[in-house]
Amino acid sequence: MVKRKTCYVCSDCGADFPRWQGQCSECGAWNTISEMRVAPAPSGPASRTGYAGASTAQVTTLADVDLTDLPRIHSGFGELDRVLGGGIVPGSAVLIGGHPGAGKSTLLLQTMCALAEQMPTLYVTGEESLQQVAMRANRLGLPTGKLKMLTETSIETIMAIAEREKPKVMVIDSIQVMHMADIQSAPGSVSQVRESAAYLTRFAKQNNVAIIMVGHVTKDGTLAGPKVLEHCIDCSILLEGDSDSRFRTLRGQKNRFGAVNELGVFAMTGQGLKEVSNPSAIFLQRAEEQAPGSIVMVIWEGTRPLLVELQALVDASPLNNPRRIAVGLEQNRLSMLLAVMHRHGGLQMSDQDVFVNVVGGVRVSETSADLAMLLAMVSSFRNKVLPRDMVIFGEVGLSGEIRPVPSGSERLNEAAKHGFTRAIVPKANLPKTLPKGMEVIGVTKLSEALEALM
Repeated sequence: MVKRKTCYVCSDCGADFPRWQGQCSECGAWNTISEMRVAPAPSGPASRTGYAGASTAQVTTLADVDLTDLPRIHSGFGELDRVLGGGIVPGSAVLIGGHPGAGKSTLLLQTMCALAEQMPTLYVTGEESLQQVAMRANRLGLPTGKLKMLTETSIETIMAIAEREKPKVMVIDSIQVMHMADIQSAPGSVSQVRESAAYLTRFAKQNNVAIIMVGHVTKDGTLAGPKVLEHCIDCSILLEGDSDSRFRTLRGQKNRFGAVNELGVFAMTGQGLKEVSNPSAIFLQRAEEQAPGSIVMVIWEGTRPLLVELQALVDASPLNNPRRIAVGLEQNRLSMLLAVMHRHGGLQMSDQDVFVNVVGGVRVSETSADLAMLLAMVSSFRNKVLPRDMVIFGEVGLSGEIRPVPSGSERLNEAAKHGFTRAIVPKANLPKTLPKGMEVIGVTKLSEALEALM
């Protein structure tokens, strides 16, 4: 019998050591070294090639690869299909993460109950009992007659049952509680999560089974476990939502079969998650009385525009170092735009507290929010109410120029559909044909934008 070897690997830098130690001597991190198994070297003729299956491998040219698209499996949720790039790809490995209570298990249970009516499926739960899952399904009113369930945490046992049942789609809830018998560490450790995910991914590719794995997140919102977990899977999505809000956003972080940073919006109800087909409507629930510092901007999420409200509050600061707080926006970009405002707009806010917030809990990472952020701060600073039917978008450069952003015409058309009649946009984004009933002002410098606003 071949003796299995083990080594100890740092999950941060990847350095390996012959024995365990508390601190990694390469990167200096503490408590990041965990045990890993090392596959024994193959013996016989194949050992001279370095790979036991080298004699059966075939080499082909890139031009001979079959480009026929695989038929995707529709989940029953248009928003989920959008984030996945058009549906579930057979043979793919998908990782869905989220905070406790976000609705990961509920979303997957609804999806699997719908798919079970069309094809063989298998739902593997390692965190809940079958009675708990059945109680949730009955509460949500889901069809449960054809969905096959399994409560197990051993990867070897799960794969043996999957080979017998031959499902088309399989859910693993969750990857952090799964374990392999050959690894001595506890479930949830770096080595267990890494090897379990790699084993599941190989099984998905070899048997053309779509596997959806549920992953936990850390307190800062990132996926728990080694970073290699996100590298070995095909698609990584994150279900986000505050405990005091009934809305959930499903955001794509990695997708080999579709666009990255795609956004899907759901509403948590008594019957489970319901998809929101027009997310701009829920983010535009503005107050009846318009206040200074409030403006609507058009951002681009994945493949569609999204209208969200941006609020700014500028007030005299009693502190020696005034506060700069951005919620839903990048903190450093706020400081940079205040410097641009001082240098090229002639407005100094060095003695003012500045707060900016994106309403609805949306996180904005693109630069099209620059112009809206600046004009909202000016509106609050000057105590000037902006028109309720105005939208603003555009990138602001360090020299005060207003730069164009992608998909300007689509953003304006989306604003026109929601009843907005005025817009301030980069001049390079002016469309050849304006939306009906909309007045669009094109600007090239910050001074022109301030003049158009005032």
